[in-house]
Amino acid sequence: MARPRTISDQQIVDAAREVFLEHGFSATTAEIARRAGVSEGTLFKRFATKEELFAQTVGLHHVHDWHKEMRALIGRGDMRSNLEQVSLLIVTMARQVLPQLMMMWSRGQVPPVHFKGGHDPVSADTAVIAQYLRAEVGLGRLRPVDCEVVADALMGALTNRIHRELLQGSGIDAEYFVKTMLDFWWPGLAPPAPQDASSKSE
Repeated sequence: MARPRTISDQQIVDAAREVFLEHGFSATTAEIARRAGVSEGTLFKRFATKEELFAQTVGLHHVHDWHKEMRALIGRGDMRSNLEQVSLLIVTMARQVLPQLMMMWSRGQVPPVHFKGGHDPVSADTAVIAQYLRAEVGLGRLRPVDCEVVADALMGALTNRIHRELLQGSGIDAEYFVKTMLDFWWPGLAPPAPQDASSKSE
């Protein structure tokens, strides 16, 4: 008779988090399974690879939630407001993921950066932002710009803000930071105002 499934996926994730924090990504799946009270075979039935379990542990799987929300904004609503919304989604994600990654780095353990598709999470996020910006440029809602550079600058500014917040324990309110940053950037991103007939004839 099969043993009932009494250990939840969340209990395994919680045990894995403890082990990863102690040993970094070099932690063995055997130790994680032992800590969770399951067999290693059961562990791999729930999570296909150690990389997948690690990603679940630090919240990297939730990154795709804001990717979907951002893509849904293409061509809709006020562009300036959309950029604020996208930026705050990134801040929310970074606040969830960075503290756990920094904890591991502080213990001399470097987590793996290559996940599905072979891209590190920051590069993957930046690429999604660039795709979003290119779509809006194509619709005439942004002026033609180098979308990769703008995406990299945006991601860099926001992640730096969160790093400082984590190190200092407090800082500028995220909504205020995003609004002020975009007040400065928006004139360089906004499409040129259409000329009226009288100005064209002069």
